[in-house]
Amino acid sequence: MQPQFKALSLSYKNAPIAIREMVSLNEIGCKNLLDKVKEFTSAQEVLVLSTCNRTEVYYSAEKDLSKAIIKLIAIEKGFLATSTVAPYFLTILNHQEAVRHLFNVAIGLESQVVGDFQILNQVKRAYAWAAEDQAVGPFLHRLLHTIFATNKRVSNETAFRDGAASVAYATVELVEEVTKGIENPRILMIGVGEMGSTVCLNFQKTSLKNVVVVNRTHQKAADLARRANAQAVYWEDIHQELQLADVVISSVPGDCFSLGKESFQFQALQSPKFFLDLSMPRSIQDDLATLPGVRVYNVDTIKNRATEAVAKRLASVPAVQNIISEAIAEFNAWEREMELSPVIQQFKNKLEEIRKQEVARALKKVSGQEKELLESVTKNFLNKIMKLPVIELKAACQRGESDALLDGLAMLFKLEDQTEFVEA
Repeated sequence: MQPQFKALSLSYKNAPIAIREMVSLNEIGCKNLLDKVKEFTSAQEVLVLSTCNRTEVYYSAEKDLSKAIIKLIAIEKGFLATSTVAPYFLTILNHQEAVRHLFNVAIGLESQVVGDFQILNQVKRAYAWAAEDQAVGPFLHRLLHTIFATNKRVSNETAFRDGAASVAYATVELVEEVTKGIENPRILMIGVGEMGSTVCLNFQKTSLKNVVVVNRTHQKAADLARRANAQAVYWEDIHQELQLADVVISSVPGDCFSLGKESFQFQALQSPKFFLDLSMPRSIQDDLATLPGVRVYNVDTIKNRATEAVAKRLASVPAVQNIISEAIAEFNAWEREMELSPVIQQFKNKLEEIRKQEVARALKKVSGQEKELLESVTKNFLNKIMKLPVIELKAACQRGESDALLDGLAMLFKLEDQTEFVEA
């Protein structure tokens, strides 16, 4: 039988950002932890997932390994005070609950922005790392591919992926929408605070690559530009950049910086031009919209788009949960069949042993051609004898009634106990 699947989770739901930072792992850290868990614990299959919102370890083992794994995380991160982070970890020891938790995380039900599609890519990377490290067996392979197939169903059958459900994503989506008719639109990002940085980084996931970053502290603009594959310009050049840009996004508070109609009274603006204001107080004045070809979008407009998307996604949650439940039921059926495989193989081996003994006796009395016929007939006979019990076992397995049949089969044919998990 497959050891019980378990999960160890620390996420935004139960840990502040300072704690999440302490245990956050990059690619090298995740791979190192995989090695450590394999080497120093009894875990048979392991998956390590670490994002800005969560650090989780999924594993198969007979007993709870959470304390040992937390110690290994502490060692990997270079601190020894496990007592500082241990209280924030959620331990899921129930097999079915751990399976559903991984489904919910990968599909986006557990994300801070519900329906976040990036988490699935992060799970896929974690799976690839685990597979490369030979930390994945038949159970996790099947589970993760079931999750990937379930994600396709969710995308195709529900509105769970529709729209941008965060202000940052909604901003990027709006820019994509208004620049559809513009070839290689130039986007000016003013300010590199948390919101501006997130928006800028999100442009990397789109076809919008002509992004310019400007900030009063040029080094901060240069740092963000390097991370976002954008271009940094000096603050002194902002008026020139305002002329060149097709889209201007400001995340600088209005009490520090302001753009209005008066800002352009001595220069004509190219048309069309779009201004998106993410700041509070506002830094882009409404009167800009009175200029020919200019459109202004404030943070409330963008938040409304995100709120509508969130509402659609939340309305889809029951349908998503139903799809996940169906997928888990199919996965559970596969698990039960895999538990039958060793017993069925033993049953077949036992019958094959009897067949060979009887054929060996008969072969002493028959010729060469008759030997081949005898082998063929007895093998066909064995396969037909096997067929009905296997069908009945699998049917009983689907009904959850296989235990009594398995016990009876083992007793009748004196089959040895078998605990190894074998893929059919």
